[in-house]
Amino acid sequence: MKTTTIPSVRVAPELRDEVERLLGDGETLSQFVEQAVRDSVMRRKAQGEFVERGMKSLALAKASGEYFDAATVMQRLRGKLDAAKTRRAKSETS
Repeated sequence: MKTTTIPSVRVAPELRDEVERLLGDGETLSQFVEQAVRDSVMRRKAQGEFVERGMKSLALAKASGEYFDAATVMQRLRGKLDAAKTRRAKSETS
C-alpha cells in the first residue's frame, strides 16, 4: 500500500517541547502525531454514529408517539440503583 502525508502543522515551540517530553520509549514525534490523528478520527466516527443512533431513536419515538421524560427515567434509574445497593448491603451482612 502506498502511503501519503498529512500537511505539516505549525505549533508553538512550548507545545512541541511538551509533546516531546510525553513521547514513549522509542516513540517518534511522527508516530505520536499519527496516533493522535487516528484517535481523533475514531472519536469523530463514534460521535457521528452516536448522533445517528439518537436521530433514529427520535424518529422512532415520533412515529410511535411514545416518549419518556428524562426526569422520570432518571428517577427510575435511581430507584433501581438504590434497590441494587440495598440488596448488595444485605448480602454482605448475611
